[in-house]
Amino acid sequence: MRLLLDTVAFIWAVTSADRISNKAMAALRSEATIREISVVSLSEVAIKQSIGKLRIGKDEVIAGIADLRLRVLPYTADHALHLFDLPLHHSDPFDRQIIAQALCEKIPVVTSDEKFSLYKGLRIVW
Repeated sequence: MRLLLDTVAFIWAVTSADRISNKAMAALRSEATIREISVVSLSEVAIKQSIGKLRIGKDEVIAGIADLRLRVLPYTADHALHLFDLPLHHSDPFDRQIIAQALCEKIPVVTSDEKFSLYKGLRIVW
């Protein structure tokens, strides 16, 4: 199974894994799981770190990707075009891109964000 971590789930997995639900952690630890992070999340972390909203730095992000054995999922034109049909349940542009990407790729998302569950067809692991 493929799983896409949202940005907060990634940050928690790197900095405070105890905040990840038992169900999500079990799925992430499974050898059968292909763990992915969106390039959108990497951009979000970099932007928010540069303006002082996050303390996690580049080295921690790189180490987290390696430690969690994550594949970085590129953001494509198909993903972006899916935004045209996405209802405005969530106003955060980074989350909307991750939602569109997950729906296009048919990948469940590891997230604690309840707004993600408002999107029809999006599977949540938490």
